[in-house]
Formats: sequence, C-alpha cells, structure tokens
Amino acid sequence: MKFTTLTATLAVLAMAAPAMAETRITYKSAKTGSSYYQMGVEIAEAMKKGTEGEVIVTVEESQGSVQNVMEVRARGVDYVFTTPPALVGAAQKAAGPFEGKGAPQFDGIRALFPIPSLTMHFVMSEASGTTDMAGLDGKTILLGSGSFGATEGEKYIGLFGLEGKVKIADSELSNAVAALKNGQIDGFVTAGSYPAPNVIEAAASTPVTLLSMTDAEVEASGRTRLVIPAGTYAGQDSDVVTTSLPVVAYTTDQMDDDTAYALTKTFWEQKEAMSGTAPWWAAVDTDMLSNITTAIHPGAARYYGEIGVELNDSQK
Repeated sequence: MKFTTLTATLAVLAMAAPAMAETRITYKSAKTGSSYYQMGVEIAEAMKKGTEGEVIVTVEESQGSVQNVMEVRARGVDYVFTTPPALVGAAQKAAGPFEGKGAPQFDGIRALFPIPSLTMHFVMSEASGTTDMAGLDGKTILLGSGSFGATEGEKYIGLFGLEGKVKIADSELSNAVAALKNGQIDGFVTAGSYPAPNVIEAAASTPVTLLSMTDAEVEASGRTRLVIPAGTYAGQDSDVVTTSLPVVAYTTDQMDDDTAYALTKTFWEQKEAMSGTAPWWAAVDTDMLSNITTAIHPGAARYYGEIGVELNDSQK
C-alpha cells in the first residue's frame, strides 16, 4: 500500500512539474569551411542565446542547395535548410535539376527568413585601369572553377560581348589575391555574401577597383540587382551596383506554427547582435522578403504581421 501511494504521489508531482520546452532543429546549409556554413553556426548561437537555450540548432554540412531541397523528401518537422528561391520553384515544378525527380513533399516547402545573398564581385587591380565591364577587353581574369561565381562570371563574359577578348587565368580562386598583388592577373571574379573575406584581403593588400554594372547589364544577367554600399571595402568611395542570387532559410509545412514563429522572431531580434561580429548580416533586411517567390510558413507570417511587413499573395 505504501509503495502504491508513493508511486501515485510521484506521478502527480511529475505531471505538475513544468515540462522542458527544448526544441531541437537541424540546419543544413553548405560545405564546412564556407561562409554559409559559418552563417549556420552564427544562427545556431543566436537561436540558443535568443531563446535562452529553448531552441538548440545543430548545423549539418551539405554538398549544395540542390541536395538541401532533395532531402525534404525524407526529413521531418525539425528540418531547416538554405537554398535560392528559384530552386524551390524548380522543385515544385519538377524542372531544372529536379526534372524527373518531383515529389509531393516539395509542395510543402515554406520560407522562414532571408540570409545574405551570393553577391557577384568583379575585383580589378587599380593598375589595370579597368573601371567598367567593357574595360575587361584584353585583360587577364581569374574565375576559378566549379563555383557559382565562376559559372556566372563566364556567363557575363559571353553576355557582354567579351568572349575571346578576355584571357582566363588557369588557377584556383584561392590564389587570386596573391596573383593580383603580384601582377600575374588584372582581376578576379568571386561570389559570396558581402563583405567577402577574399575581397577584404585583396583591397587591404593592393589598390583595387570593384566594377559597377549598368542597369542594362543587370537586366541582361537575369539576376537580382544589389548595391554594395560605399565604404564596404578599403578604397571603395562609392556604391557598387552588381548582381546577386538571393538565399533563404526554409522549412516545411510539417513544422508547427509556434516553432516557425520562434525561429523567425529570434532571427530578426538577434540580427543586430550578429551584425556586430559578422558584418554580412547587416546586409539583410525585410525588403529581401520580396525575393521569396513561394509560400512563407504561417508561423513566420504571423511574426511579419506583428512587425507590419505585408506579404504578397504568392507568399501567403
């Protein structure tokens, strides 16, 4: 009888005790060592701090944005991943890299918040005298290989009538700063969230010019217009107009509204603090929500409503 009474008492106490409200999230972004993996680490730290440990984010290495989207088919309620909005649209239409690989789970992808965009940088030595895209004619440029920046840079050379007029250096992008400083190349092309570490290094070691694109060139690229503010890099006295590929943090409709709300609210409330230690977060604002072309999670939408941000019909 005493044992039964004690058991019943413990059961009542257990039910009366407050439940541990810890939520665990898996965040899948990019390769270890990349700026986007580092952003994931920063988001994980911000979530832990902003929720006082109630939300714990584990960052997973990824081989790329397509893989992140594909894993939606097998993931659960705790999955958050990053990818350009265009890839979500392609997945939902079974187009592009998802042709023949359509899945009903893709229809459930929902956006949370934007993160820093992949930003094109055309970095030229001041000694080259190059001040615009046409000035690349006759110059030696390092593109690297296998990256978004390399592919995009090669595309622009063709778009702007420079094919056969630009010498492409046969070297890896990791050698760009040294090669520029030594005069082996006239410039290099790189894509990353700004301020990009390799561009900071280049501007600190030798006088450089960041090429600004015309509105016609931006339109021809088919990419999103972005302005790198004056003073972002050493010696950059004016704004630089360039192109970008927006990147967004997504989850799926399996995630409950309260969790999506907490993630979104905490991200925006911690963004200023993150900007203090990693300047690329300063480039993120709510205007970037316009780059999201598919539905935003209802939990995230609740937060945007609270701060007075209107969503368009395709986002609701």
